[in-house]
Amino acid sequence: LDIGCGKAFLLYEIKKILPNIDIIGIDISYYGIQNSKKEIKKYIKQFNIIKKLPFKKKKFDLVISINTLHNLEIDKLTLAIREINRISKKTYICVESYRNETELFNLQCWALTCETFFSNKEWVWFYKKLGYKGNYEFIYFT
Repeated sequence: LDIGCGKAFLLYEIKKILPNIDIIGIDISYYGIQNSKKEIKKYIKQFNIIKKLPFKKKKFDLVISINTLHNLEIDKLTLAIREINRISKKTYICVESYRNETELFNLQCWALTCETFFSNKEWVWFYKKLGYKGNYEFIYFT
């Protein structure tokens, strides 16, 4: 499952390499889904991550979310991470973050939809607080 898949380019590439894999992408953007490649459209659903996900516990071998979750306000972010924990066996989350004031400034200028401006240390604390044990990574605007 790719949460915040956009036009699902990553899912498209995965499907090309592993044609028999079961994949799903979700995104809030109707535009992204409508403008995805025709070969991948049937695997993408419009869904808002701030709601409870319609999947059973541990349904997915892997749930990924790349550069999406920092766009949520903290209460919605809490729900999203708890839901990711619930539905996945393994996870990978990548979010935008900062290590110093310059990177924070650059993040604020660049990531116009970002709602959660956490330093990398704050993200790690937040993940631990929610019991998130999956893999994570940060990107920075240096």
